Amino acid sequence: MTESKIEAGAADEEIEFAAPARGSADELLDAGAHSDLDAMRHSAAHVMAEAVLGLFPGTKLGIGPAIQDGFYYDFDVARPVTPEDLAAIEARMAASVAADHPFVRREFAPEEGRAFFESEGQPYKVEILDDLALKAAEDGTPMPATSVYEHGSFADLCKGPHVASTGKLGPFKLLAVAGAYWRGREKRPMLQRIYGTVWETQDDLDRYLWRREEAKKRDHRRLGVQLDLFSFHDVSPGSAFWHPKGQRIWRTLEGAMRELQERRGYQEISTPIIVSERLWQQSGHWDLYRDNMFLVESENQTFSLKPMNCPESTVIYRSKLRSYRDLPLRLNEYGRLHRNERSGTLSGLTRVRQFIQDDAHVYVRPDQLADEIEAMIGEVTESYSWFGLTPRFAFATKPDKALGDPALWERAEGLIREALDRSGVAHTVKPKDGTFYAPKIDIYIDDALGREWQMATIQVDLVMLPERFDLTYIDETGQPQRPIAIHRAIYGSLERFIGILVEHFAGAFPFWMAPVQAVIVPIADRHVPPAEELATLLRSRGLRVDVDGSDNRMQNKIRLAQEQKVPYMVVLGDREIEARTASPRTRAGEQQTPEPWESFADRLAEEASERRVS
Repeated sequence: MTESKIEAGAADEEIEFAAPARGSADELLDAGAHSDLDAMRHSAAHVMAEAVLGLFPGTKLGIGPAIQDGFYYDFDVARPVTPEDLAAIEARMAASVAADHPFVRREFAPEEGRAFFESEGQPYKVEILDDLALKAAEDGTPMPATSVYEHGSFADLCKGPHVASTGKLGPFKLLAVAGAYWRGREKRPMLQRIYGTVWETQDDLDRYLWRREEAKKRDHRRLGVQLDLFSFHDVSPGSAFWHPKGQRIWRTLEGAMRELQERRGYQEISTPIIVSERLWQQSGHWDLYRDNMFLVESENQTFSLKPMNCPESTVIYRSKLRSYRDLPLRLNEYGRLHRNERSGTLSGLTRVRQFIQDDAHVYVRPDQLADEIEAMIGEVTESYSWFGLTPRFAFATKPDKALGDPALWERAEGLIREALDRSGVAHTVKPKDGTFYAPKIDIYIDDALGREWQMATIQVDLVMLPERFDLTYIDETGQPQRPIAIHRAIYGSLERFIGILVEHFAGAFPFWMAPVQAVIVPIADRHVPPAEELATLLRSRGLRVDVDGSDNRMQNKIRLAQEQKVPYMVVLGDREIEARTASPRTRAGEQQTPEPWESFADRLAEEASERRVS
């Protein structure tokens, strides 16, 4: 559980735990365009490849798809590409655009297409064609014609489509160079991936480049260090070390969600971190995701650090006989999970190896499902409102590789449609995008920079937990029946959620969740004891307060508090202490009117309890 559409470790169990993309021949050949802007971006990738070949004769070409907000192309170049090279590549691209070469599609017989790319010295293209031929032979189908797109003297293996000519490209900019293994496999050659972007107008390009620069300023990896929230270390790659202030944010979010869950009748559980392979074989995860598990051998048995919480909840469900009166049974868990992500995919808090999810597994009767999903949609809407976020909903249906009886899938999808209709929320449909065991509702938000993030998920499971673990309840007539299991996460991974919030708020968190809500600044040493007294009063109201009793000058103390994005600063001198008043200054620089300490404490406590974004 989505990068401007962000899916780097989405809340969804399957998306976060997806097997590495292998780059099938079909996928590589179909790395083209699905909209007019995609067609322009894919065309720009071809123009960039033409320019690279011109500057670096003998370059071997990988693939060059359109992606969100831009394009890239993978190259096997004799030497590293530098920022200076990017400027030269852009200049050659501009010349090709000025020449207005038409994009022309040609078809070769399969053997002719292979011979063409072999003669051009393009082994990666030959490999794609050989894999396509092998797949066709295995399927017993004829090998399709080889589709090639040409512009000027450049030709590339491609299904298209493209814009009419190079002159139809809008304003473009090359952005960066990165390494990328061919077809995503670590034992294959490391290629150089050049990223670029192209837009229909210069204003669109300028806005995108501004967002990109602003995103760098908001990068949670930089702000996490600046604000002393967390750090990463090579003694445990992909696992955050939470500093005291970061842990305060963590516990504040956790506490807010626990309060919501208590109101909704959830019961919190905790299950072991190390679990036998037998459980994962029974659930079906072993065959699909074993490579992403951390395995542990003990006394000739194989165990795994758990990558998800759902199968373990069935052990608690089956610990006693369940009646129809026991349902819905709402079991929530803040489970510590581990997934063996490749080191090259790790990215701060948004892609990690260890994380905690605010998971829940809710077991319901069929007649309760619509009500429960409607209530869960309300939970999502309420909890996201704490951060000023507006969720969007998408219904993801049965994928091609799905477990279980098609009739059960049809039933589950029908029940979700009913629940969505009853809830009245607008939603889109994502065909074939469900997990391997359940259709689902995915939730998305846009952050302050307009980037889309995939967040929470609600999955309706009639197969993996109920069928594979033989879950039952006794109905009104005394007969055993299958419950429906709903998998749901609202924050998803708390690590990832906090990373998103750091960037969304640029580190200036809403008052209710700020790790330090107020700093008391004594002017002189004699003012430190009264400052501690005021801090104690504020802490008695549940507020998070620091006293800066350092030797720094008062203006430096205020500046440091502003750099740490503390919502309130209170300067205490003789006058304030004598009157027992506080004259708070906000991080925005607003000087508020003096008020008695008690009323100041009450006002801040009320503000914190409202969980709102000012």
